[in-house]
Amino acid sequence: MRIIVIADTHGNYAALKKIILRNFDADWIIHLGDGEKEVEEFSLKYPQVSKKIVRVAGNCDYESMQNDVITLPVTPEHRIFITHGHKYNVYTSTDDIKKHAHINGCDIVLFGHTHARYMAQEDGMYIMNPGSASCPRDGNKPSFGHIDISPAGIMMNIADI
Repeated sequence: MRIIVIADTHGNYAALKKIILRNFDADWIIHLGDGEKEVEEFSLKYPQVSKKIVRVAGNCDYESMQNDVITLPVTPEHRIFITHGHKYNVYTSTDDIKKHAHINGCDIVLFGHTHARYMAQEDGMYIMNPGSASCPRDGNKPSFGHIDISPAGIMMNIADI
């Protein structure tokens, strides 16, 4: 199973489109917030892909009707905690978000908000912030993440756009 993870596109439709079309065969495409307008536009133009897009509201997705958190069971063994991150103090640590993921029975944690790449395996959880697909704040190029889940395990990676 291949999962594409995108965050913080902030109006950059071209970046979103490039990532998704380059990974058209992914099983899931997850947008972690601050990009609602471009995700909506893409979904309207490519309705055949929209059924595999999962998204949450970010702090800049004003008046959004999307949830702040989604838990997504992707296999019988793995469940993903999906959030933008702004309500979980992600600038200072991952402790709060890990606690909420654990409460929800999730072993994969995805968040954005900081515009900085982060990838770790901590406390039995796989944690990823793919950085910003539009305006990174960590000195790296715009990026996105991908997660491969197979019987052999979980492999995460963050790639430049």
